[in-house]
Amino acid sequence: MDIEKKVWETLCSEEDINKRVAELGKQISNDYKDKKLFVISLLKGSFIFTADLVRKIDIPVKIGFMTTSSYGHGEESSGKVNMLSDITDDISGYDVLVVDDITDSALTMSYVMNHLKSKNPASIKCCVLLDKPSRRKVDLVPDYVGFTIEDKFVVGYGLNYGDYYRNVPYVFNVTDKDR
Repeated sequence: MDIEKKVWETLCSEEDINKRVAELGKQISNDYKDKKLFVISLLKGSFIFTADLVRKIDIPVKIGFMTTSSYGHGEESSGKVNMLSDITDDISGYDVLVVDDITDSALTMSYVMNHLKSKNPASIKCCVLLDKPSRRKVDLVPDYVGFTIEDKFVVGYGLNYGDYYRNVPYVFNVTDKDR
């Protein structure tokens, strides 16, 4: 598919994303007040969302990164989660918040949260920009959700297509229509 020749349908505008990220930052700040918050960003897709989110959190926060892969360059998850790089920090005793760009099948988030539980955090929750509950393959409901969306292939604001378009400041769906 050549997405440059297709119509892009905006699902989440830059303004809507900024507003919702601010709301999430405030909610997370309130929920984690007086706790030791450690945010773990799942690379590569969540780096933009995580950067914007942690700037809206007004309590002390540590930040770490993990890299997982389940998509490759395709439009659908392979169903197999690969850990490309693990967190190197000691998270024992921290209240961990795993941040990802999207949860659809929830296989990646479930895998990561179970993996991190073995590292003895005080608590572990997850936050996603986009949630596609209709695609669930495991029983997981994100604790914090930016937007709940239908089952569409989405790109932008960190989400890629063929390693491109992560820098688009809004989330869009590629339609079947030609431009």
